[in-house]
Amino acid sequence: MERNYFSILFFIKRTKLLKNGEAPICLRITVNGKRAEVQIKRSVEVNKWNNQKECAIGRDNKTLELNHYLETVRTKILRIHRQLEQDNKPITAEILKYHYYGESEPPKMLLEVFKEHNQKCSELIGKDYVRATVMYYERTTRYLSEFIKQNHRLSDIPLKDIDYNFIQEFEHFVKTTKNCQQNATVKYLKNFKRIIRIALLNHWITSDPFAEIHFKQTPTNRDFLLEEELQLILRKQFNIPRLETVKDIFIFCCFTFVALTNVCLIINKLQTNNRGIGNGLETTCLHHFA
Repeated sequence: MERNYFSILFFIKRTKLLKNGEAPICLRITVNGKRAEVQIKRSVEVNKWNNQKECAIGRDNKTLELNHYLETVRTKILRIHRQLEQDNKPITAEILKYHYYGESEPPKMLLEVFKEHNQKCSELIGKDYVRATVMYYERTTRYLSEFIKQNHRLSDIPLKDIDYNFIQEFEHFVKTTKNCQQNATVKYLKNFKRIIRIALLNHWITSDPFAEIHFKQTPTNRDFLLEEELQLILRKQFNIPRLETVKDIFIFCCFTFVALTNVCLIINKLQTNNRGIGNGLETTCLHHFA
């Protein structure tokens, strides 16, 4: 995991004075530009706060006790951050805040939820899903993982940290780094939105970052193969047996009008029944025709 840009800042809220006239002291945690505020349940007189040193001014027992407590809080956050680094776990401002409060449930993470979703879909191939759909989900997860590492220097990200800007940046990443066209990009975004929908239904997040995003697909007109072109494919000989098999399946689909997904279901059943079809053939076909 790449190193995080991490900082801690104590400050007072001068415009939100308490009934005793003192200003509440807050702790701001910043990780890679993302912030989270922690209420430390301490206050101080406005004229006794030093902004530069982030501590109270004075030598009386009350002030010394307050400054000692601030250092204790700082040390606790630093210890949590160091432990997460040693365990090679994701580090965000919200995660540090969660660990500081000692909450019982950690924040739900995007890739963690996406992988659980993909696993359930894989178990339903041939019932509710076809292999091609699951492969698209898995590719979306892989692209998100690469994007998060490249743009946010994290291995995963809390679902509640995802906003409109995150989605826009991911769309740009898919189009530029992965060189995907508009329609392919929309497919990945729709897969991403499905996970956000699951998060909303489970109340893991309270707002939909896709609310203002509208998908626009480009109309396409696919050309049909001419008979001469099909004959060229028929006569083409491959030195690699795997590609020769893929060619045969493609020709079979052309002549019979059977959908590739249906052919893959047949292959999958033959694999299950050990009838001599090579392992991984279904995935190979989908990869070449995707």
